[in-house]
Amino acid sequence: MRVIAGTARSLQLVTPTGLGTRPTTDRIRETLFNVMQTDVPGSVFVDLFAGSGACGIEALSRGAKKAYFIENAKDALACIEQNVKHCKFEAESMILKQDAIEALKYTIRETADIIFADPPYKKGYDRLILEAGVTAKCIGEDTLIVIEEAKDTDFSYADSLGYDIIKEKIYKTNKHVFLRRK
Repeated sequence: MRVIAGTARSLQLVTPTGLGTRPTTDRIRETLFNVMQTDVPGSVFVDLFAGSGACGIEALSRGAKKAYFIENAKDALACIEQNVKHCKFEAESMILKQDAIEALKYTIRETADIIFADPPYKKGYDRLILEAGVTAKCIGEDTLIVIEEAKDTDFSYADSLGYDIIKEKIYKTNKHVFLRRK
């Protein structure tokens, strides 16, 4: 795994061993950032369920001014710390060992421009994230929320929680759903 573009382009990233994380592939990450390319420069980027931190690091490499990395797993946190240091993004990074939903509700105090979440598929985290986002201070009216989920995950409930689905990018086994508050 590597950084796709920007100031840290081509730098290799380490990933946690085992099946506890499912890193977003380089190809899918490149597609994701091509969709968000005008939103990333100067943004506050939140990487929920951060795993290796590849998405937050990609955002920093492409000009985000700050990235929050929210992760609970000890081995994944070690990878994030190593990757952030390797890419020289320590000053722009906030690495938090915390539950992602709790971080949205209580910890992140500044308004995020982009929130990216790659939770375990089909466990209901997509809904929990959007429910937490209804009252979360870090989500403003212009905040872009991107959730990676299994391809067949139904997001029809998002409307009743006050979100508009702006776009869905569907891949072979998964998808990215782009949302904003109404």
